[in-house]
Amino acid sequence: MAGKHERGGGPASASAVAVDARDERIPVMQQILDNPFLLLFLGITVPTVFYVIWGIMEVASIPLAK
Repeated sequence: MAGKHERGGGPASASAVAVDARDERIPVMQQILDNPFLLLFLGITVPTVFYVIWGIMEVASIPLAK
């Protein structure tokens, strides 16, 4: 009877694993990659911001007319 609830076998160890899994923090990068709407937002926003910055730099580099 004593071996029934020992560590390493039976339902007691399965519940211990479940408790350990719930206590573990999910990494930030995994949370970002698991959110499809955030990925869509970043996929549209980041290229747009870089393109706008690139356009401003191009306009600023045009020489002034005399």
